[in-house]
Amino acid sequence: MSDIVLTDTFKKPLGFHVAVAAAAGAFAGIFIGAAQGSSLLGIVVGALLMGALSFLAIEVLGRSAEKAVRWGILAMFALGGFLFGGLPGLVMGLLFGWFFGWFIYWIGFNRYRAKLVPYLTSGQVLWYYAFRVICGAIFVFLITPIIVVMPLSFNAEDFFTFTPEMLRFDPEGYSLKHYRDFLTNDDWQQALWNSVRIAPAATILSVGFGTLAAIGLSQPHVPFRRAIMAILISPMIVPLIISAAGMYFFYSRIGLQGTYMGVVLAHAVLGIPFVIITVTATLVGFDRSLTRAAANMGADPVTTFFRVQMPLIMPGVISGALFAFITSFDEVVVVLFVGSAGQKTLPWQMFIGLREQISPTILAVATILVVISIGLLTVVEMLRRRSERLRGMSPG
Repeated sequence: MSDIVLTDTFKKPLGFHVAVAAAAGAFAGIFIGAAQGSSLLGIVVGALLMGALSFLAIEVLGRSAEKAVRWGILAMFALGGFLFGGLPGLVMGLLFGWFFGWFIYWIGFNRYRAKLVPYLTSGQVLWYYAFRVICGAIFVFLITPIIVVMPLSFNAEDFFTFTPEMLRFDPEGYSLKHYRDFLTNDDWQQALWNSVRIAPAATILSVGFGTLAAIGLSQPHVPFRRAIMAILISPMIVPLIISAAGMYFFYSRIGLQGTYMGVVLAHAVLGIPFVIITVTATLVGFDRSLTRAAANMGADPVTTFFRVQMPLIMPGVISGALFAFITSFDEVVVVLFVGSAGQKTLPWQMFIGLREQISPTILAVATILVVISIGLLTVVEMLRRRSERLRGMSPG
């Protein structure tokens, strides 16, 4: 089925499409010029180049030559990128060439309005796309540090920067030695083992207490529900350093400081708010007539919970458990206060690697943790969609 066109496309005035293309070229030129040592030169060259290409493509060659023009722009940018930056420059040139070849015609022939209702004003159309650009910029700002770490973990040298060999995509510049160090080094393996012991135990406690608290607080007859909820989720709000200091003074008085049990309980406290929030969100659409029907059929409260209520809120429980597990597995501040050298976890070992010695193995461990987090968050999203289907909020 073809796309629906709500607004006719037509050629925009010369001043409009040339100015917009020049502005986009100037913006891209900021980064390219900075990489070459002169942002101002990049702005000027980018604006002139894109303005000239827009004039040539829209005013001279027109819509009939669109395919040839876009291929020509792609080839020109790819060649320029290769001449200035080698193989990495070629890749960036291909990306810029594809984007600007599409962008010139998208602006020049009013295609940005094709799927919008015709009565929108110019300001509304501008905000429609500006909002998406802002969201995309925020996403890039947040995700770029993670993306940078992953290729650096394959560095053949003991550096935290891209070597010339890596920038040339030379196989000699890449190695798995940092991953081998993580798998063979006793300190890293002991830290991993501690994290594997602590995180699941903390998750079990978080799920147990958090689920019961969420179910109790969802009952309308419970007094001071809002105050109790605020207290239970306060570990998410209070600065972590304050919580860690408080736990240290409290645990040192009762003999839990420097023990596995103390670390597990501390991490459970941090994980409980996530379980409460996710389970409470699941209980919002729960049909309480099901529990009343089970009681009328003679089921006791425990049987009703495990046979009727638990299967329906299970997606929320598992989502909360995954968040609690990630929180415990990645936490470093509290374990520095509450734990001892015997409870050194993986994030603690990474902190030591940054503070006491610059160990590139940190990059390999960070990449592994990112992959694990992505996998767990993917499971959370799948469970969220399943929960919506069970509650009839989305089509099956």
